[in-house]
Amino acid sequence: MSDLIVKPLDENTWPDFARLVEKHNGVWGGCWCMSFHEEGAPGKKSVEQRRSDKEARVREGRAHAALVYDGPSAVGWCQFGPTDELPRIKLKRAYQDGLTNLPDWRITCFFVDREYRGKGVAAKALDGALDEIARLGGGTVESYPQDVEGQSTSGSFLYNATITIFERRGFQRTRKLGKNHWVVTRVIDSRPSVKTLPPTLP
Repeated sequence: MSDLIVKPLDENTWPDFARLVEKHNGVWGGCWCMSFHEEGAPGKKSVEQRRSDKEARVREGRAHAALVYDGPSAVGWCQFGPTDELPRIKLKRAYQDGLTNLPDWRITCFFVDREYRGKGVAAKALDGALDEIARLGGGTVESYPQDVEGQSTSGSFLYNATITIFERRGFQRTRKLGKNHWVVTRVIDSRPSVKTLPPTLP
């Protein structure tokens, strides 16, 4: 879908993000994309509290995501952030066993509107997240996708997408986590925002 565009999650795009989450009943049982934040452990807070916590984080600049739009509607996202913003990850015990250095950034989850799955939204979201990371200073980026080769897996359960989508964008497998998940990494160069110069006086 070539007409998809990407915008960062912020206070201006929060209403679009919220509509997408509400359309899918809070996403994964009311997660509200909070589970990887420090206060986001499942079952600790009500769905309403999780929504409120997420909105507060977004408005304070403490939550990052690349939102994919089809026209005026957000249809998916890729969540990313510094490690201290997203300290909670799946398979953490296995992850810590082989840990040497923390990355600068983590990509922790994807979500795509049920009506748009299989249409390239996740790939567009990942590209948008990498662009934002470059704009924000770059650094080592890490994620934990699943190797689904030879498996029949529903896209709705691939919260961290497939390893193929990352490898096509230059990520390398660093080490294995469990049966099918991998740590993948890539260094993203900084690409500062282009500043508009003031007009030259005659």
